[in-house]
Amino acid sequence: MSNRLQHPEQRLAAAEAELAILNIAAYRFVAIHDREQLREQWLEQCLALGMKGTILIAPEGINVFLAAPAFAIESWLNGLQADQRFAGLEVKYSWSEHQPFSRLRIRLKNEIIRMNQPMIAPSEGRAPWGSAQTLARWLDQGHDDEGRPVVMLDTRNAFEVSYGSFNDAVSYNLKQFSEFPEAIEAHRQAFEGKTVVSFCTGGIRCEKAGLFMQAIGMTHCYQLDGGILKYFEEVGERHYRGTCFVFDQREALDPGLNALRE
Repeated sequence: MSNRLQHPEQRLAAAEAELAILNIAAYRFVAIHDREQLREQWLEQCLALGMKGTILIAPEGINVFLAAPAFAIESWLNGLQADQRFAGLEVKYSWSEHQPFSRLRIRLKNEIIRMNQPMIAPSEGRAPWGSAQTLARWLDQGHDDEGRPVVMLDTRNAFEVSYGSFNDAVSYNLKQFSEFPEAIEAHRQAFEGKTVVSFCTGGIRCEKAGLFMQAIGMTHCYQLDGGILKYFEEVGERHYRGTCFVFDQREALDPGLNALRE
């Protein structure tokens, strides 16, 4: 589990700042054959702990956005990760003064992020990825470690991009992520001879985007591991302008992971 949750100093600092609510975002692509059972189990647990937010469960995996006092988040995550399918789950954390969700929703979906490309299966293996620190170093030096120019590719929807993005990032004014495959196929030649780093809010869309780009024969393509939120956590604002839209009542987070609205 993240040090953000385990260190007493972190909790004390949050308490002193009166940030009572811990927010988590996490996903995992893994084969799920007991969706209904998991929904009932997690619904009971989350309601008992007073948690709010959204959990999506699909045959391809889970996508989680939850908020509650830290003890409730810890309790639920410990139980979740006792299931081998979710052991070592990468979780992104942020604090807020108020509960950013109005209710709890646990939904069964066909895909945890809709792409409409059945042959893309992240649970069977992920596309190449790069860490936030590696990306920052590449952007600092103006090229990757083999001298190729680096292009940032924003896979998010247009309204999300309007809140902020990496400097000079390419985006395609998408209304929904399912439009990405057609857009990237139409522009793939523009990336020849360059290293492409795709990114999104928390990394989930790029798990599929990276595999799709690989499937259509694009080379030197990486996904930003953990997305913008992980980059904010590890690097901050360097090479980024604006904020990052999030799907709750906070509206957006700045590079310090502070809410635009409370």
